[in-house]
Amino acid sequence: MTLNPYDILIRPLLTEKITNIRDSKNCVSFIVSRKASRIDIGLAVEAILKVKVEAVNVMNVKGKPKRQGRFIGRRPHWKKAIVTLKEGEKVDLYESA
Repeated sequence: MTLNPYDILIRPLLTEKITNIRDSKNCVSFIVSRKASRIDIGLAVEAILKVKVEAVNVMNVKGKPKRQGRFIGRRPHWKKAIVTLKEGEKVDLYESA
């Protein structure tokens, strides 16, 4: 099953740790669809951002349990992808205006 590239990449992930990795190792990070594989994610990044991908690392993140008084719920599970770009490639996605 092939997914649309815009359905695979949900949104960029911006944290302090990801920013340090981006500066030191030329990586970008995204929250992606839970159905997507490494190959799908790499092809989606190449298609949407017009860059060359060297490697894709994927992590499944479990949602945290949350309480509202005596009721216990859970935040949804999600998938994180850290995409390493080839040497010389750059994404202007994170630059402010």
